[in-house]
Amino acid sequence: MELELIQKYIKEHLSEKRYNHSVGVMERSEELAKKYGADVEIAKKIGIAHDVAKEMTEEEKLKYVEKNNIEIDEIERKNTPLLHAKIGKDIAIKKFGFSENMGQAIAEHTTGNKNMDIYSKILFIADRTSKDRNFEDLEYLNSLADKGIDEAVLYILDKKIGLQIKKGALIHLNGIIARNYLLENR
Repeated sequence: MELELIQKYIKEHLSEKRYNHSVGVMERSEELAKKYGADVEIAKKIGIAHDVAKEMTEEEKLKYVEKNNIEIDEIERKNTPLLHAKIGKDIAIKKFGFSENMGQAIAEHTTGNKNMDIYSKILFIADRTSKDRNFEDLEYLNSLADKGIDEAVLYILDKKIGLQIKKGALIHLNGIIARNYLLENR
């Protein structure tokens, strides 16, 4: 599906705030794709579509995964906001004609994964560094992204895991496994 049609669908199905975030992630994905030599159009499509399921209710998410036979683990069942990533993958593949790899980038954008490809890493960074974000470490993170994609991904994983610990929340194992993998393969 053409980028413009995907963007139109996203605009019609998300709040203005979430849509603006998605546009920011799309734009940041474009910048990062150019920096890392990835296909810009693919990165932009993944960026605009990544939160397509973000505003579904908890009940809608649980119904969707059941109806569409999406395998979820116990942590995702207890922390349903995580489900928007796997549901987003499913929607992007079925509705927008995304490849499995493009969909996988969406599935991995919240927790990370050991085998993240270039598009997964681009989206992971873009989601944290889009223009609508105002994290105090944004400048530092952008400088890390200039040094290397894996350094930026590792930093974001550390921040996400630290935040979950601070909140006393469950931590998805994919993030821990991805972090360990990146540390071991520096």
